[in-house]
Amino acid sequence: MQKIIGRKQEIEALRRCVESDRSEFVIVYGRRRVGKTFLVDYFFNKQYDFTYVGGHKLSKPKQLANFAKALKKAASLPKQPKFKDWDDAFEALEEYLDSLPRNKRKVVFIDEMPWIDTPQSDFVEALEYFWNSWASRREDIVFIASGSASSWMMDKLVDNPGGLHARITSHIYVRPFTLKETQEYLQKKGFVLEHYNILELYMIMGGIPFYLSLLDPKETLLENIDRLFFNINAPLASEFDELYNAIFKRADRYIEVVELLYKGRKSGMTFDQIQKATGMNGTSLGTILKNLVRCDFIISYTQFGNKTKGTIYRLGDFYTLFYYKFIASADSKDEQWWTHNFNSHSVESWQGYTFELICLTHLPQIRHALGISGISTSSSSWRYKAQKNNSHEKGAQIDLVIERADRQINLCEIKFCQREYPITADYAERIRERAGLFKEKTKTNKSIVNTFITTYGVKKGMYSSTATCEVIAQDLFAI
Repeated sequence: MQKIIGRKQEIEALRRCVESDRSEFVIVYGRRRVGKTFLVDYFFNKQYDFTYVGGHKLSKPKQLANFAKALKKAASLPKQPKFKDWDDAFEALEEYLDSLPRNKRKVVFIDEMPWIDTPQSDFVEALEYFWNSWASRREDIVFIASGSASSWMMDKLVDNPGGLHARITSHIYVRPFTLKETQEYLQKKGFVLEHYNILELYMIMGGIPFYLSLLDPKETLLENIDRLFFNINAPLASEFDELYNAIFKRADRYIEVVELLYKGRKSGMTFDQIQKATGMNGTSLGTILKNLVRCDFIISYTQFGNKTKGTIYRLGDFYTLFYYKFIASADSKDEQWWTHNFNSHSVESWQGYTFELICLTHLPQIRHALGISGISTSSSSWRYKAQKNNSHEKGAQIDLVIERADRQINLCEIKFCQREYPITADYAERIRERAGLFKEKTKTNKSIVNTFITTYGVKKGMYSSTATCEVIAQDLFAI
């Protein structure tokens, strides 16, 4: 069996379920392409008593026929059964599982479950009855449900107000690879890359195993990106539409919000700003934002000193950012667009933004580098808009504020560059003014720690002491 990268917590959760003395209802969820099916297949070595994969946009009769085909194979039936509804299907599954030896765990894996729940299918109701009336009363069933539509998984299974309420025994959330895991995966594929190059790649693909699996170590990174995104019939050029349409009903509304957040990517947007721009009613928009967060497409974080209001939403999917910035607008005739433009100012500014996003998604690594892993912390952002009636006042924005239980606050300045970052006299003055404005407007009496997160560190010089603490790119690969 091949070695799996990371996933230690997820594997341990699956092991606990297999070794328990009760029946287990396990859900495995996370962003599309993140490796949910691979994880389950790896752990069980593809040895299931029954497995079935829902089909995208298939009708109820076709889904039932496919389920019957899978059951015929698993149970070695002489002919394929016919089911009129999902109650019939689950009843047949019960009969088959009941015929197996009682002294072993029976593992059932249903993948892409959200696709099975077609309109008026009554699939969830039949699943409820199967679990409550039969499976949960036994001690030998391990039922695993997986799906990329995290919103469906949470709403229909975890937060189900009906028969499945509080029935899920284990939640396994599969996250994208961290930088360290991405490095391990690339090394396993035969790549020998510096941290800087891996950062560049992460900015495009994030830690999505499927995208990384398409890379060819015989090619340079530039050649890989051109082949995957800009060549004719490039496999990831058309990924965008499939990505959202495969997960969300009314995908156009989700894409509208995502595109808006892309345009407001530099500072993020509040709920009120998004609602004003889209004209959506509050309930619908709230559902869309919640689902986008659940599926790892956007991130949300609070503003310092305002824990309940003013949440900032920011586009957090690296592939989506790359798509909007370069694929959707690139010259479709240039099959080497990335090779011809990777040193451009447009790419440089995009890298600055996406490096900030990498930092926001690697907060444990930053806390570890600062030596505060054992201290209770909260992370937020802070922005102050200068008053219109005060021409002398300046505004400020800090993308990452780390408030610590030891009465210190790290104000983080995030910079991506190809060499050590030089702090000039003007920049040092700006950092001091910003810290002063933060203390004044927030009225905090905690100590301020000006923290620089850079690629290679701050260049030693007259004003380098402005950086009280430093975190470098290498630190982001530590854990």
